[in-house]
Amino acid sequence: MDKNQTQGDLACPPRMELEEIASKINDLDKWRSIFSSQGLEVSKAMIQTQENLKADEESEDKSETLSIKKHGYFPSNILYSIPKEFIVAADLGGQPISIEMAVELKKILFGNTFYTFNYEWKKSFFKFCNPFTNMAYSLEAEKTGTRAIQMAVQGHIIKYLLFTKNGDEHSSLQNLQELSQKQQEKALAAALADILWTAGERNKATICLITNDPYFTQGPDYKADNFTERLQLFEFVDKEILEKFLCAHIYCFKNDGCHGVILFLYSLLFSRTLLRLQDDLDITTTHLLQFSLGNFSARQALINLMLTGRASPQVFNGDQVSDEGNTEHQARHGVLVRSDVGFLHWSREEMQQDRLPRVGSMLKTPKFPIWLCNINGTYSVLFGTNMSLLCDWKMEHFFDLYFYNGQLSQSKTVHLTIDTHSHHWEEQSKADEGDIEKRFPSVEMTVRTKWDGAAINWHGTVPFY
Repeated sequence: MDKNQTQGDLACPPRMELEEIASKINDLDKWRSIFSSQGLEVSKAMIQTQENLKADEESEDKSETLSIKKHGYFPSNILYSIPKEFIVAADLGGQPISIEMAVELKKILFGNTFYTFNYEWKKSFFKFCNPFTNMAYSLEAEKTGTRAIQMAVQGHIIKYLLFTKNGDEHSSLQNLQELSQKQQEKALAAALADILWTAGERNKATICLITNDPYFTQGPDYKADNFTERLQLFEFVDKEILEKFLCAHIYCFKNDGCHGVILFLYSLLFSRTLLRLQDDLDITTTHLLQFSLGNFSARQALINLMLTGRASPQVFNGDQVSDEGNTEHQARHGVLVRSDVGFLHWSREEMQQDRLPRVGSMLKTPKFPIWLCNINGTYSVLFGTNMSLLCDWKMEHFFDLYFYNGQLSQSKTVHLTIDTHSHHWEEQSKADEGDIEKRFPSVEMTVRTKWDGAAINWHGTVPFY
């Protein structure tokens, strides 16, 4: 603030504007309590919080920080500008997005047309660990609302590398290791193409990329974000051509500054089509993202869309009619087909409150031995290397699984051996005292939602989550 500027010169922003600002930082409840304060006090608090946030973000440059100090808000066109190398030519052949499409897109995502993605979402992309290492197959996922999307894509990357790349039924962990950067990019393109093609009912898919100039401006019923307005949509009716196009433009999804996760999410929704998405949802879910604690996170419908191609909000098998009536609009939509990548869910809090959702067999027993896991609200991937695990019950007596939680702190893939005939874990857990997580590790409890009573050997790794 200018030294010569007085408190009376500062205008207090309207309440709606303050709520939008507050939605871009993590502590929403704190800001709601500040709304009743005077304009100067609000501005100072916001500036200080933003400066603290910026200090934690290594990717921010000094000019952006000075802009925040000067204006006291998050100008999306300054903070989230896209490097030129990720912008495609306007004459590449795609269909420009219209304001009508953008309005419906935001409604299906946020439930309104005035929310925009926050900083954590806009900086997220699909980043591999270093090539030519034991973790070369793995994506780095931050603890933000985008993690569910990144880990769902991780499951499909593992599927490609282990089973569909070479058609192997008996793969090994070596298939995931020592990958070159080119092999990483090919795996990511294959995974994204697979998810989009399934969402398009295996006959059509759409890729969204960014051009230099917007195709429309902000209107009375739409808040511009200087990103969505610049979309071009590329439609494909041949999966091989789709995958080649993704390979050629994979840099738009895997590099810092490219907004890769949002581009993939937009591509996913347009591949499914906005009309189909409305039919997929039910009375429990009207949009795909939920806002909590200053961030957006994926609802179960979005998770199921990435796994099954249908944005069904429930995890049980089939559709169920609620007790309130026998009308079609009151049906709750579950999973209709076995997914390629499965899903397991466990939450200590939900277990203690006896409200843990029961995942149906369509998700618990996928076509490939790979499971996206929601463990205490955080997403990770559990997988095996032997396809026989899903078709030969004898293989389920004693087998190996591998676990990856998406964090840089995990320097190697965790090896677990599952024994479904031994129940000594129950006696051991009764004998242990102290931390409940040590007695009942969350990863183990997640595995037991699929293999009840299984004993789990961590092979020297200290159980964690």
